[in-house]
Parts: sequence; C-alpha cells; structure tokens
Amino acid sequence: MSTRLLRTAHQLSSRALHWLHRAHRLGHGAVPPDATVDPAAPDTAYPPIGESALAASLVLRDGVAGQRDLAAAGETLEFCWHQLQGGNLLYERQLRFPQATDPLEAYAPFARSGYRHRELDGLLRSLAALRAAEAVELLPHHRLAVANARRITGLVHRPPDWAALAAATLLGGTPEPWTVDWSAGYRLGQSVFHLTDWGARPDDLPERLRGYLRAWLPVWVDVWLETGQWDLVATLLAADSCTGAPVCGPEPWERLCAAQHPSGLTPRDAEPVSPDPSRAFRDHERTAAVTVVAGTLALARLLTSPPV
Repeated sequence: MSTRLLRTAHQLSSRALHWLHRAHRLGHGAVPPDATVDPAAPDTAYPPIGESALAASLVLRDGVAGQRDLAAAGETLEFCWHQLQGGNLLYERQLRFPQATDPLEAYAPFARSGYRHRELDGLLRSLAALRAAEAVELLPHHRLAVANARRITGLVHRPPDWAALAAATLLGGTPEPWTVDWSAGYRLGQSVFHLTDWGARPDDLPERLRGYLRAWLPVWVDVWLETGQWDLVATLLAADSCTGAPVCGPEPWERLCAAQHPSGLTPRDAEPVSPDPSRAFRDHERTAAVTVVAGTLALARLLTSPPV
C-alpha cells in the first residue's frame, strides 16, 4: 500500500506544484500594481500569494521531492516574495493595521525558508508584547494559526498554552462525526495543521484528538469524495498525514489524481473549469496549493513511519 500511495501522492503533488509554478511565471498570481494594503479592499491579492508560498515552503522544508520539484518550489517562493516587495507590503499593512493577523500568517512560510524583513520582525515582536495581541477576537482555529505563525517566525513574547488553545477548537470538542459538515471539515483540518506545524510536530497532537481523527478521517474523506469536493478532500488528506502514518489508504488519492487535469490544475469541486487561464487560476489556485501540501506531507510521513 505504501508504494502505491507514495507514487500517487508524488504525482499529484508534483503536477500541482508545476502548474502553480507555470501560472505564476505567466503572471496569473501577480499582485496588481495598484494593490492596496487596506483590509477592506475587495482583492488584496494576499491569499493566493500566501497559499502558494506555504506550499512551496513545505516542499523545501521536507525535502522529499526530486530536484526538479525543489527547484520549482524555490522559484515559486522567490516569485511570491518579490510580489510582496521583499516583505514591504506586509510591513506596511501591519504598520497601518496593528491588530491584523494576516501579515504575520503570510510572513511565516517565508521566514521558515530564510526570507526575513528586519523592520517587520521588529514590528511583530513589539506587537506580540502588547495586551492587544491577546485581545484580538479570533475564532479558536484561527488563534491556533496565529500561535503557530509566531512559533515559526520566532517572534513570540510568551509561550502559548497549546492545550488550552486546542481544547477551545471544534476539534477539541470532538463533535459527533455525523455533525461535521463542509465548513467544520475545513476548521478541523486547520486546527490539525497548526497544532502540528503542518506535520512537523505530530506528537504535539493530543492523543485523544489523534484517535478521534484517525477513526473518522476516512469516513469524512469518503463523504466528500462522493460529492466531488476535491479541495476539502485534499485538506483532509493533508490532515491525515499530520496524525502519523496515513490511515486513508491509496484509493482517495487515486480518485483525486483522476480528477486532476494533465496540466496539474486540481479542480476545487465538480463544477466545470473556466477556459480562461486567469479565471481558472483564481478559482483553483488554493486547491493546487493544498494538493501540493497533502502530497508533500504524505511522502514525508510514509518515508519516516511504518505502514499501518
């Protein structure tokens, strides 16, 4: 089973990565020249940059891809950093909106890969020491995301209480599995990602939550496979690899692989894909990024853990 899953996970991840790499080189992910740092703006262009950067940073962190993939990941990360003006856009946004958390979250994958912005580091360190940093009103899984971004960047004023943060989330409440709908599936996945730092710290996942996830992730994956919710399927498969050796088996990966286009575009759902390349990028960039993450984490886990 491991060999079959390894082959499929690598194919999925590699194709998606090179689709992102080509799309960025063609300018589909470029930040518009008139992009604003105002959080009220309808399109700040930060989400696709941050998502692609995260995926590329994990490929580089885990180092389980081939040289061609590693080169594409490095070039993608460099492109994304350039689009953020070497961190200047993140710094300006954080300076103008001190309670915003997305500059820190977007910065984390760059910092993980050695891209630092001195002024932003200083600003984030100062803000982390304020009472306001603890008073920002966030959903519990988002509070985990901020805590993990501070851990990655090293810009932590006081260590967080990870157990309390986990207990406050939907995952911490271990809801009855039949109540986990589309939105809840994403929130569960995000909690797993940040508790384990995207699979780097699987032992940080409390054993109670690990057992819950390993029992029910295969069931939830089957549900969303049936409705063609490929983005959520990839998210849950990535979460699976954060709990230990994957328990979902090769079948979901092969069905996701069958849905992936030969170009590497991975559709977010069963709806038709726009023939316009720019629109297709906007619609499906996140799914490509999470597919890269899922495949990368699966490869890393399977190469370091015994099969189940």
